[in-house]
Amino acid sequence: MSPDQITLVKRTWGQIAPSGETAATLFYDRLFELDSTLRPLFKGNLELQGRKLVAMLDQVVNSLDNLDGLLPDIRALGQRHGGYGVRPRDYDTVAHALLWTLGAGLGPGFTPAVSEAWRQAYLQLANVMMAAGQLDSEAA
Repeated sequence: MSPDQITLVKRTWGQIAPSGETAATLFYDRLFELDSTLRPLFKGNLELQGRKLVAMLDQVVNSLDNLDGLLPDIRALGQRHGGYGVRPRDYDTVAHALLWTLGAGLGPGFTPAVSEAWRQAYLQLANVMMAAGQLDSEAA
């Protein structure tokens, strides 16, 4: 990611984060609308899951300048997701739901440059998580 993209992600996350619970609800509604087969992967309280999602996004966004310290946590998250049965193609669905949610929250502020910056941020994380999840499923 370029420094400008990091700045865009941080600035726009600052606009979304205060209404994180609403964003999480929109995200999960959209995710299950895109692929209802993902719903059974979420066995716990979806509201609590939404708070975890927002907290993780907050942590990642605040670490975009130096993700190295966060990589062990991201790998562990990927391994857990692999253990839950998340498939590599599910990451694409999550990307679509996340970008849609950000677009809904930012309205006209969700410019092509903002969309691309978020897509790049997500791809960085998803690639680490998928690799860790793949290792986990190969070990099983």
